[in-house]
Amino acid sequence: MTAADDDSGVFRALADPTRRQILEDLRGGELAAGQIAARFTISAPSVSRHLGVLKGAGLVTERRDGNRILYTLVEERLAVCVGRFLSAVCPEQIVLRRTRWRETETG
Repeated sequence: MTAADDDSGVFRALADPTRRQILEDLRGGELAAGQIAARFTISAPSVSRHLGVLKGAGLVTERRDGNRILYTLVEERLAVCVGRFLSAVCPEQIVLRRTRWRETETG
């Protein structure tokens, strides 16, 4: 399997606005499934399905704490996948990013 094949699940997961919102919500740190579900007007089982898609794509991890399931964003997976795509489609973005890093380090 190529990286592009592996990344396709990430882009399928990112295609849905509810899943993108869940990822944004997890940016602040670990959240329980109930806390995530409370942020949406859709049913808890629907939120659970969205979380399953995100977990299947490797964008979130889960751990149990008693009877709660806690979710955490896998920032590296998201960054590497999107970065690999941007590098393939817009290679000049890498040059721009590296240039900005150098300017920040020397400036």
